[in-house]
Amino acid sequence: MAYLLDTNVFIDAKNRYYGFDFCPAFWEWIDQAHVDGIVFSIDKVASELNIIDDELSTWANQHTNEFFLEADAALIPSLRITSNWANGAGYEPAAVATFLQDVDYYLVARAHALGYVVVTHEVVSTSKKKIKIPDACLGIGVRYLTPFEMLRIERARFVISS
Repeated sequence: MAYLLDTNVFIDAKNRYYGFDFCPAFWEWIDQAHVDGIVFSIDKVASELNIIDDELSTWANQHTNEFFLEADAALIPSLRITSNWANGAGYEPAAVATFLQDVDYYLVARAHALGYVVVTHEVVSTSKKKIKIPDACLGIGVRYLTPFEMLRIERARFVISS
């Protein structure tokens, strides 16, 4: 199983759960999981991480396009499928327009194209005013998990050695 990480996974990790200063093991695990071919993200997420010049943007800039996957021609059919779902799912026109210009659209479509699992802190919503990642995933048959579920499935361990 391979995963595509949403922007909020990185931001919440840095700000809340796995700060670089007190839990470097999380970031080391991400790096190793990438080397093992199971953790990736997309270039548009990297762009969002670079909005603020901080240690997270520094970390993102140290990772190549192999980690932050770029769009390619293979993505086009999945973009079309995701777009068709968004346009036909009963969301308000503004919600659809916003989604189709957002990183989330590309993240879900890339996961669809590759058969990857999306990892996000977002949750399913019944609102028709904003398309959330889990709703789009469910709409086009892409699996999604929270970061904590991913870490448990992959048996990540952040242990202080004695």
